[in-house]
Amino acid sequence: MEFGRYQKAAVKTLQGAGTKLDSIVVPLLGLLGEAGSVASAYKKHLRDGADRPIGKQQVREELGDVLWYAATLADSFGLDLDDVAAASLEKAKQRWRPSEPTEPLLDEHFPPAEQLPRRATFTFTPTARESDGRTVVVLSHDGKPVGDPLTDASTIDDDYRYHDAFHLAYVAVLGWSPVMRALLKVKRKSNPAIDEAEDGGRAVAIEEGVSALVFSYASRHGFFDRLQHVDNELLQTIMTMTAHLEVSTCRPADWEQAILTGYRCWRTLTAQNGGTLEINMQERTMQVLPAN
Repeated sequence: MEFGRYQKAAVKTLQGAGTKLDSIVVPLLGLLGEAGSVASAYKKHLRDGADRPIGKQQVREELGDVLWYAATLADSFGLDLDDVAAASLEKAKQRWRPSEPTEPLLDEHFPPAEQLPRRATFTFTPTARESDGRTVVVLSHDGKPVGDPLTDASTIDDDYRYHDAFHLAYVAVLGWSPVMRALLKVKRKSNPAIDEAEDGGRAVAIEEGVSALVFSYASRHGFFDRLQHVDNELLQTIMTMTAHLEVSTCRPADWEQAILTGYRCWRTLTAQNGGTLEINMQERTMQVLPAN
């Protein structure tokens, strides 16, 4: 049965909803109660084990009640259940299915000199700064330094000096990084509007803000060493921060992949005191190469 037909039939059986408020409150309370019934049935099964099996028919009936209340509640808000179902599937796809590597890269139609490197290696070399002895990390590409040597820029030694690994993960997985465009001198100057809005200072500041935000979260969660997923609220905050940028076409699932990829490599770099990363934008991968 189609959801639309089911919804129309379900509304005809709605009882005791004499006012607009009743038509919302009754299904709302019913939905909460029936969802609790599903959980309660399984809870009793967990508690009693084989002595209280949970049958397919019982679950079917309880889920049917949940669906009925969801259909009538959607109607009360002027929503079509078919549309609700389609939107739910799209949301799940955006959250849990990363984009296919075959999808065009963001700078695909720009001259090669204005494209991020499709495949490249970057070396992180720690060294002691002569002025004060603090450890700095020098990032290099093809034997040439990229940007300035980085410290942790903090009174706490937390290895943030390796954070360019995060920007490189954004390059590899998202095909995006205003920071790396600036450092590698591949800003899209052939299009002044894109150069200003997508590759300019504001975009750079937002990317650095995202990296700092995620690092703050990661520092409280073992730097994602044992986590397989990123918190939804953090991903939604990132999506909001970047909503006006070209990277908004990427999914939350893409951001999750980029973050976890970046931190996997970051943990290796910090553990072995430097190393070389290889990015592959076509395959959307990044890895630490074995030491020679």
